[in-house]
Amino acid sequence: MDSFETVIWQIVAAIPAGHVMSYGQVAKQAGYPNHSRQVGSILKKLPNDTKLPWHRVINAQGKISFPEEGEQYLRQKQRLLDEGVVFKGNKVNLKQCGM
Repeated sequence: MDSFETVIWQIVAAIPAGHVMSYGQVAKQAGYPNHSRQVGSILKKLPNDTKLPWHRVINAQGKISFPEEGEQYLRQKQRLLDEGVVFKGNKVNLKQCGM
């Protein structure tokens, strides 16, 4: 049986470029609907050189969870923009880019 962590990695790896999922959606798809914080913790522990598309996971409000204008926020937003994710202000257009 796969560990919760492995299942989370598999779900995140399957998010197509140009789309996003919330931490809660990832947790629910993994079979643990009340574990969105744990999803964030798992992604936070990824090595810097990971190939996993962690940047495609955002919060339920459609926002990047890092503080705005911080280095991590800007890096995640740029990766999403590079994939064609559309923002409305500081929120991802979930109708267009959500799963």
